[in-house]
Amino acid sequence: MTQLEQSEEQLRQWLLETTEAHGVAVIQIEGEDHPPYAFSVGAWRRFGLAEVVVIGLPPEVSQVVINDYVGRASAGERFAPGGIHGGFLVDCPVTFERVAKPYYPQFFGSAFLLHPNGDFPAVQMIARTPDGHWPWSADAPPGFAEYQPVLTDSGSPESWTPGVDGP
Repeated sequence: MTQLEQSEEQLRQWLLETTEAHGVAVIQIEGEDHPPYAFSVGAWRRFGLAEVVVIGLPPEVSQVVINDYVGRASAGERFAPGGIHGGFLVDCPVTFERVAKPYYPQFFGSAFLLHPNGDFPAVQMIARTPDGHWPWSADAPPGFAEYQPVLTDSGSPESWTPGVDGP
């Protein structure tokens, strides 16, 4: 076994142990040339829930909202794409959108250790600004859409029409 294979196997074992003990593992990716992001590994395996990614939040906040998502969803709460949901961030509702498969390797890399074929659903939790602007809003602050990109094929919501049947 090569050192890389050994490292991957160690990470895989850690993911399995963590998901068994805590329900989900949260992987944090710091940003240098991109915004920081975090994603879940194990929500699909343990609970049949879509894995989730959050982009642009501080690591300590990402950890909490991902664990909260898994806890609430595993207790039966549903988060349909385009719905507005509170309770994740103080005074800042969120929505969810399905993640397009081409983004899986970049934003869910470690999850492939448990699902080598990428055969898991994934959603993105998207937060609005405190002033109520979503990344796709025409009046969103400059750079907000780049700081919190929407991970669909078009880069815009695709599960709903903004302002019509979603935020």
